[in-house]
Amino acid sequence: MRRLVIAMPLLSLALGLGACSGGDGGGGTSAKPTTCTNKIVHADATAVSVWAWYPNMAKVVDNFNNAHTDVQVCWTNAGQGAPEYAKFQTAISAKKGAPDVIMLEADQLVGFEIQEALVDLAPYGANDVKAKFSPGAWKDVSQGAAVYAIPVDGGPMAMIYRTDVFAKYGIKAPPKTWAEYADAAAKVKAAGGPNFGDFGSNVPAVATALMIQKGAHPFTYDLAAKQDITIKLDDQATKDVLTYWGGLATRKLIGTEDQFTTDYIAGVVNGKYATYVSAAWAPGYLTGAGVGSGAEKGKFAVAPLPQWDNAAPVSVNWGGSTFAVTAQASDKKAAAEVAKGLYADEASLTDGWKTQTIFPLNQDVLKSDAFVTNKVEFFNGQTANKDIYIPAANAYAGATYSPFTVYYYAQLQAQIVKINSGRTTGDQAATDLQDIMVKYAKSQGFTVR
Repeated sequence: MRRLVIAMPLLSLALGLGACSGGDGGGGTSAKPTTCTNKIVHADATAVSVWAWYPNMAKVVDNFNNAHTDVQVCWTNAGQGAPEYAKFQTAISAKKGAPDVIMLEADQLVGFEIQEALVDLAPYGANDVKAKFSPGAWKDVSQGAAVYAIPVDGGPMAMIYRTDVFAKYGIKAPPKTWAEYADAAAKVKAAGGPNFGDFGSNVPAVATALMIQKGAHPFTYDLAAKQDITIKLDDQATKDVLTYWGGLATRKLIGTEDQFTTDYIAGVVNGKYATYVSAAWAPGYLTGAGVGSGAEKGKFAVAPLPQWDNAAPVSVNWGGSTFAVTAQASDKKAAAEVAKGLYADEASLTDGWKTQTIFPLNQDVLKSDAFVTNKVEFFNGQTANKDIYIPAANAYAGATYSPFTVYYYAQLQAQIVKINSGRTTGDQAATDLQDIMVKYAKSQGFTVR
């Protein structure tokens, strides 16, 4: 589950300001390609070591190596998400052992940027591929004029729902607003139906996205002034969102089970949940987990994410990965060529979306007839890309992440646990979260504005 960053061990001090003064700045030694998972096609070419965990990486790497004579990828799966990040952090501290290119989730970039562990790719032609991505996708990998990674996939959010549950309990159309969502949840529960959705504590990235959708700006941060940060977690938008979901949970209109567990997937299969608020990669994950192959096959559909104000819709994102060049790369020009070109060719992107491995952010795919008109089998032939996911991806305006995403997610998770159990209110949780994060930021050497 590459999107569940909260599983990553807390690297609090390593991701704080105290660590940035020891950043490598390029003087370290990258992990030299010695043993590769893949075949090197051109032995005399410059070898670039890559850490990545996409399920179809073997095919992607072969596509790249077969198409390039000047540079070759030596790929290793150093772990999926959290394990890889921990190894990378160890390499940063040791000033040796990092790969030349590394796959990172977008919300983790700033934590490594502040340590000077990543290379600004703008001098290496990053902007040559800028037009292939939406402004929001590009914002997620940029700091001012600097570009610290190349986007590959994303997670525009929408609402998956069970058509059989909706029909049984008289929900004639997917809710367009969160007020309609709450009304439908109450109607289904009053009739003896299942949970309308789930607000698991182990997906704080979802809660954050929903806060942003309401108008919250949890963090304002610019690497140009890396000692300064604005934290705004006790604003009305954040309070409203936490109160809304906490209210649904305490009224038992939704579940509070951790997602991505065996029990949760069993519940999805058995119709325990009428909806699943998730990202564009969810169909691939659910299919891989065995959902949609039994009695529930053909009973799933997807609709746009409900809005707080339907007249002013806001698109938000959950997840998405990038390729970044590490400061320890021995040949940064070659590494940048890999970061820009890996998983960017037509064959790899096509394999990625057809196997539901990724939701690509490359506009060459998003505008292609095959992708746009694809009838998604999981959604019983619905043209979900054209109708739901592509508009959401292109409308996404980007987000601002803090240098301590992992610590923040852990604290938000703890507050959601208390909200769901009725031990605190949404308003109090937001206030407490603000106090915790301000104290933590100051302890790490930041000036909180």
